[in-house]
Amino acid sequence: MDKEKRLLAVVVAYNTAESTRQFLTRFPKESKLDVLIVNDGSTDRTAEYLKDSGFNSITHPNNKGVGGAIKTGIRYALDNDYYAMVIMAGNNKDDPAQIGRLFRPILEEDCDYIQGSRFLKGGKWDNLPVFRYVMVKVHAFMFFVLTGFHGTDALNGFRAYKLSIFEDPRINIWQEWLDHYELETYLHYKVLRLGYKVKEVPVSKIYPKARRVKYSHIRPIIDWWKILRPVFFLIFKIKK
Repeated sequence: MDKEKRLLAVVVAYNTAESTRQFLTRFPKESKLDVLIVNDGSTDRTAEYLKDSGFNSITHPNNKGVGGAIKTGIRYALDNDYYAMVIMAGNNKDDPAQIGRLFRPILEEDCDYIQGSRFLKGGKWDNLPVFRYVMVKVHAFMFFVLTGFHGTDALNGFRAYKLSIFEDPRINIWQEWLDHYELETYLHYKVLRLGYKVKEVPVSKIYPKARRVKYSHIRPIIDWWKILRPVFFLIFKIKK
């Protein structure tokens, strides 16, 4: 790849030390892809594992929220002249071997934003909790009504962006209210409404079999509202 097409994978980790350690071992050893782990103020052994991982990392002294962690990755990508970036969770539910599926439409079809979907043919969603399944389907339908985009999985954080979209003055991700779960919904809605070239590709999102394993930091009601409120704020012009 020439400099213009430099690619970056940003892995967001927060108190998922053992899962993150396992996840990082799954990255291909021989790859031109750069990897950045953003440790969002973890209080477990995440920082210790990252020190010995061999990957580049940035650690927040305090927890900022998933949106804040993604912003750190975006700022790093912009400052270092990357062409596109993929976002992944550090909890070992995503598959690093599928990163190429998200970058390929950007490199070969000039797409701007690629959403990973566990529900397209070729995707997997093993052990997905029933309530989460219903929420994903309802959320995707809501975006179809609002934007006309026939998406199937707008809640999947495994997605890729061409960095040039963050230079659009109509997309302001640096607002403080986007530091938590709001950012991904805000970006999804903005990119669709502004007419960027968007595509879904099949990916896997595998949940742990054991229910005692914490599979998400999302809290009922409080964080559901954070996920949804960007749509209402933008529709009613409360926020930009």
